[in-house]
Parts: sequence; structure tokens; C-alpha cells
Amino acid sequence: MLRRVLIIAALLAGTQLAMAKDLALIANKGSAVASVAMPDLVKLCKAQVGHWPDGKSVTLVVRDPASPEMKMVLEKIYSMTPQALNELISTANHGRVGHPAIMVVASDDDLVHRVASTPGAVGLVDVYAINSSVDVIKVGGKLPLEPGYPLHGN
Repeated sequence: MLRRVLIIAALLAGTQLAMAKDLALIANKGSAVASVAMPDLVKLCKAQVGHWPDGKSVTLVVRDPASPEMKMVLEKIYSMTPQALNELISTANHGRVGHPAIMVVASDDDLVHRVASTPGAVGLVDVYAINSSVDVIKVGGKLPLEPGYPLHGN
């Protein structure tokens, strides 16, 4: 019985650690944007910015709003429930069949792949899912894992 309790406690501790992670803002390679202020990131995430300075359409790629990976994003960026974010996504994508404002994907690997293959795309992903197919954009002048980074998990 004690062994079972210890295993369950270890699994729960691992879940808490997994949820306390840094997210990175990644972009399609060759993006003209190297840094985004936190208020501008909020506008990007809420589909309030349609085009980059170079004229490319902005597409945000995120995980399912109800997923545990989105908990910090919902709190720090959206300040809304998963249901409210789903409504925002639906509204933002209305009439944009060929090039949605916000794409929802099932995994971090899917997110990185979609950002890498979509001109003008950005996404929020676990820092450990990043690979060389995308660029990392500074948020608030900081890169992930730097002290003071605003998308650090608690």
C-alpha cells in the first residue's frame, strides 16, 4: 500500500513539474520580427493584428484551449476560460477559410511543424519542443529561460 501511495505521489509531482515550464514564442524561419512586447503578444494572440510589417498575414498556432499545456497561456495572455477562447478562435477565423487567424493543433510537434510550414505563422510552444526549423522570438526583450522572461511557468 505504501509503495502504491509513493508511486502516485511521484506521478502527481511529475505532473506539477511538467505544467511548470517555459513557453517560447516561435516564428516561421525568416520572420522579420525578432522581439515582441507583452502587450503586442496579447494583441497577436487575440487576432487583433492581421499582418506583419512585411505584409505577410499573421497566423497564430496554439494547442487546444482545454489542454493542460494552455493553462498558463489562458492565464497570462488571454485572461479567459477555454470556452471563451474557443469562441474567440471561431470569431477570428470567420471568413478566413484559406488562411485562418488562429490554428489549433494536437501536439507540440504539430505546432512546430505548422509554424515552420506556414509563412507569417507564430506559435506558443514548450521550449523543449523547439527545433532548427523555426526561429525563437524574444518576449518583453527576453528569451526563454532568461531571468524575468514573462512566459515562465510557475
